[in-house]
Amino acid sequence: MISSDGLGPSIGPYRLRNPVVLAPMAGVTDAPFRALCWRLGVGYVVSEMVSSNPRLRETRKSSLRRRPVEACGPRSVQIAGGDPASVAEAARFNVEEGAQIIDINMGCPAKKVCNKAAGSALLRDEALVAEILRATVAAVSVPVTLKIRTGWSPEHRNGVRIARLAEDAGIAALAVHGRTRADRFLGAAEYDTIAEIVDAVSIPVFANGDISSSEKALAVLAHTGAAGIMIGRAAQGRPWFCGQVAAALAGAPREAPSFAEQGALLSEHVAALHEFYGPIPGARIARKHVGWALADLGEAGEAFRRCFNALEAPEAQLEALSDFYGARRAAA
Repeated sequence: MISSDGLGPSIGPYRLRNPVVLAPMAGVTDAPFRALCWRLGVGYVVSEMVSSNPRLRETRKSSLRRRPVEACGPRSVQIAGGDPASVAEAARFNVEEGAQIIDINMGCPAKKVCNKAAGSALLRDEALVAEILRATVAAVSVPVTLKIRTGWSPEHRNGVRIARLAEDAGIAALAVHGRTRADRFLGAAEYDTIAEIVDAVSIPVFANGDISSSEKALAVLAHTGAAGIMIGRAAQGRPWFCGQVAAALAGAPREAPSFAEQGALLSEHVAALHEFYGPIPGARIARKHVGWALADLGEAGEAFRRCFNALEAPEAQLEALSDFYGARRAAA
């Protein structure tokens, strides 16, 4: 349950400033997005998933994904891989680079990850799961955490067994998405299995899946007894959402930013993407974030998205955002 002081649970020596975690999402939660979510109140952030394959370590993509966000709580790097030795070695490498927490991904349902016997594909092989976890915990002196799903398929919900294996291996905290690998993101998340996992282990458990409002967060926490929640897709286009939920959990709910404030935050985010990736790559990556931000604006939002996606120059993108949000604010 949530602490009376409003703080989140501890992961090793690190006490989280609140119990709301931004889920690591490859291609979404890069350093600019994590920094913005942190400033707007999320309690803990984790890097995008990086491969344990050493041949990919120095690629531009992996280097950018590992890049730290200054002054954003303990630095946590998420690793995906299916070989105990390579995951352990990748953990050592990232700790040497400054990682303070290592997170292991056994929850990603993407085919390109599962086809390499990583992510949630590992849930089919409990012995291999235990071997990877033991090897990684033994390899580093920092806390190791784990992200899983409730099982491989609805007929094979082995999340409780995996959680016990994780605790026995020395895992410091666990995040559980309320779907199986076979479910991908279809249907509704279920929380009964997460509640069973909370009852089965003594380490902190974060409940994840379909948490799209403060009310839903409160209901999930009440149902599962989890130590905190992890928010993923609901934060896309809404970097303030995790902080808004954290405020509600602390008994001080606050409104979402005004339309004008949302426009200013989006412009800030897009400018940070230009700087982080470079002008042309940053402008292309900005398109999906702007698309998520416009999702609730109906036909006007869709029309602007099409225009925005045709823009290549960073200056043109920022000018277009200023014009769009300024014109709608004036009309309102």
